[in-house]
Amino acid sequence: MKFVLASASPRRLDLLARIGVTPDAVDPAALDETVLKGETPRAHGARLAGEKARAVAARHPGALVLGADTVVACGRRILPKAETPEVARDCLSLLSGRRHRVLSAICLIKPDGTELRRTVETTVRFKRLEANEIENYIQAGEWQGKAGGYAIQGHAAVFAAWINGSHSNVVGLPLFETHALLKSAGLAK
Repeated sequence: MKFVLASASPRRLDLLARIGVTPDAVDPAALDETVLKGETPRAHGARLAGEKARAVAARHPGALVLGADTVVACGRRILPKAETPEVARDCLSLLSGRRHRVLSAICLIKPDGTELRRTVETTVRFKRLEANEIENYIQAGEWQGKAGGYAIQGHAAVFAAWINGSHSNVVGLPLFETHALLKSAGLAK
């Protein structure tokens, strides 16, 4: 059975490797990820994970396709993927000294078209960040393309005073749930 990852994220590839899974192909969906009016963080992530998986499954008939989307939310506010230092700075300033949620939605489409879905939520509390800590992090560049402007697996690990839930979820793919879905589809051991 061919397994396709519907994501360009190198972090998701690394996380899959940790559980002994290597995709036969990596085919990002390249969709518009604009938040719909009134869309909650959970619904947004679930919608995008499903849309990504379906778009890629259409290009790989008969394959097992995994789509995923990670959302960083502060209250009902969905934080963007940081593409500029200003956006990253705004995200980190908002998260400073506060709790926020990281939601990762996964959608696995089986060769027969059946969709298996899960959404995992992890709560993270950042310490109060000093201005120089934010600026040093911006200069390091780890924020680029990251939801909420940070990468927990890097230097931002020192910002997290505590995490309640899955660490791999915050990195970008909840491994426990992903492994369970892949195992149910006959791919993982």
